[in-house]
Amino acid sequence: MTHADIPVRAAARPAPRPLAEFIKAEKVFGNGFRALAPIDLVLPAAEITVLVGPSGCGKTTLLRMAAGLTAPTGGRLVRHTDRMSYVFQDPTLLAWRTVQANVELVAKLQKVPRELRRERASRAIDMTGLAGFEKSYPRELSGGMRMRVSLARAVTSDPELLLMDEPFAALDEFTRDKMGSELLHMWRVRGLTVMFITHSIPEAVRLGHQIAVLGTRPGHLIGVVRSPSPPSPDPDAERDEAALHEFALHITGQLGGVRA
Repeated sequence: MTHADIPVRAAARPAPRPLAEFIKAEKVFGNGFRALAPIDLVLPAAEITVLVGPSGCGKTTLLRMAAGLTAPTGGRLVRHTDRMSYVFQDPTLLAWRTVQANVELVAKLQKVPRELRRERASRAIDMTGLAGFEKSYPRELSGGMRMRVSLARAVTSDPELLLMDEPFAALDEFTRDKMGSELLHMWRVRGLTVMFITHSIPEAVRLGHQIAVLGTRPGHLIGVVRSPSPPSPDPDAERDEAALHEFALHITGQLGGVRA
């Protein structure tokens, strides 16, 4: 056999480096409270990782650790980016600033040049369906629209890692579903890596490429489960609803034995 007869195979592409890795990371507060037992968790690049579990299982502590707002007291966090944005459950908008000014705020604090931050803010405002409301104030907006402003502000700083602490929990079901669609749209357009906390299993199943299930007393990782039909970069791609239903039942079963 000559070299010409040997089939040529394309070299396998290496998996992209994860944006963050928790390696035996744990947290004990100064008063002795053990919030998190050692946890191993990888945040794959350009994927949405959803954290679910009862109150007090350390979800927010883990998110704050990812953001650098609190340090592990054992183990370590390896983060491969410093470009992060944090979205809280409350939109935390400044009442005296317009939508445009609120969206630009974080980028302004990061000293992004004025023209660049305005360009980014305009794109983010369009992306989140806020075009036409640039001169409005928070008091003039619905709860869902205020959360859109919060999302637009988060992406205007051009993050690679988006950290979200139950951002849609206070919204009605219809608005919550719309905001989930907005998040998936932003993920598709920007290739974001997202760490997302929710108590809603349907929301977790809809948004997550992987779901990290946490238990409590102390907070610990029960398991990380990959979605059988994850969000696709193609917005028109159909998802396997039967498989997602079984996935939701599996997650519910894992949480069934967790103490509240």
